[in-house]
Amino acid sequence: MTADADVLARALSSGEPLTWVLTGDSITHGLVHTQGGRTYAEHLHEIIRGELGRVQDAVIDTAISGWRIVQLLEDFDRRVATWRPQVATVMIGTNDCSDAGAFPVITPAEFAASLAEFVRRVRELGAIPVLQTPPAVDVPNAPERGRIAAFAQAVRDVAATEDTILVDQFARFAELGNGGVPWGLMNDPFHPNATGHAALALELAEALGLDPAGSRVLPKLRADIATGRLN
Repeated sequence: MTADADVLARALSSGEPLTWVLTGDSITHGLVHTQGGRTYAEHLHEIIRGELGRVQDAVIDTAISGWRIVQLLEDFDRRVATWRPQVATVMIGTNDCSDAGAFPVITPAEFAASLAEFVRRVRELGAIPVLQTPPAVDVPNAPERGRIAAFAQAVRDVAATEDTILVDQFARFAELGNGGVPWGLMNDPFHPNATGHAALALELAEALGLDPAGSRVLPKLRADIATGRLN
């Protein structure tokens, strides 16, 4: 357990209200690709404020579709600081790894340096940073994102160096896809569908130690994922 995980466990036990900020790109933003189903941020909201009964907590999704880590740092105040969070999660890298579009191509090392800066700023707020790797990509159908694995590894490296909580969504999706992309959990080559968001939510909840007694949500997420793997 990281020191941050221990701090979070104590905060959850204290009963004091917490503000949770989830930020990143289109996967966290959650538009279109769930086709009306819940996003992983919405599942987390139900677990925290519903099943855990933490009704004074606030769960805020500030992600923006298409964004990269440099934009997140430029708009850090609005995306994170203004909400005065106790926990700030980020899932980023799916756009950063692309070698197409208007943005300059960056290396995994440059991406890692920016992500470490994000962690530093979150800690300056007195908040707990949580780093999530992006889920796996169907590279043959999204060749511009062929470097995604290297960027996922950069997230792992920053988490290890900075001793943050890590949620390895990339590894989990690869596992669910038997080494490839789990198509039953995807809406296109790099956006999870509603079942994929169930998988993201479950991985995040488990990493954060959110396990409500008698939960109905977590078993439902597991069942949805099991069914989705067959599609």
